[in-house]
Amino acid sequence: MHILITDILRCPRCGPEFGLILLARRVESRRVLEGELGCPNCRLRYPVVEGFADLRVPFGGPSPPEEAPLEPGTPDDALGLAALLGVAEGPGYIVLVGPQARFAPALTATIAGIEVVAVEARLRAWPETPGVTRIAAAPGLPLHSGALRAIALSGPDADRFVEEAVRTVAPLGRVVVLDAPPHARDALAAARLERVFEADGILAARRTF
Repeated sequence: MHILITDILRCPRCGPEFGLILLARRVESRRVLEGELGCPNCRLRYPVVEGFADLRVPFGGPSPPEEAPLEPGTPDDALGLAALLGVAEGPGYIVLVGPQARFAPALTATIAGIEVVAVEARLRAWPETPGVTRIAAAPGLPLHSGALRAIALSGPDADRFVEEAVRTVAPLGRVVVLDAPPHARDALAAARLERVFEADGILAARRTF
């Protein structure tokens, strides 16, 4: 986890108005490998273990069982995703939610200067990689409003996070939905995002305000 990502992290229980404070126990090359993130409002603490930050609220039932680790995506597929996201170079943050998170390492190699926040519990087993911040999140996206250059969702994760994606993307930033559920198009339109691409179950829309 990049140490500066704490500038945009927010408490998943208290909401986007409440930032988190980092207590770092081990940092190497500006990446936090061990520590915790604490909310000064509700006093909850979220662990960072081997670079992976678990930002799931601990009440409301046990976390769902985690599946086998994701296999990294290919550079060729990452090029297609980069085109949809509309980001050619950094600095800034791109978020990949769910299965799309497997493209995080290839995307950082494709887009110079970008930090990819990969939101997927199955990435816990991945090694720490420069340019990739790995987190788990529930119930929402624990990110500051308007902080992202772009965000990509897919399938069931689009059902959970499409409204959150609209909230977190910056003006002129894009929301990309792959394997889009039926309501995704209406949700993006209702949020007044401008559609820039639609084909084969893929939607890409740009925030213009």
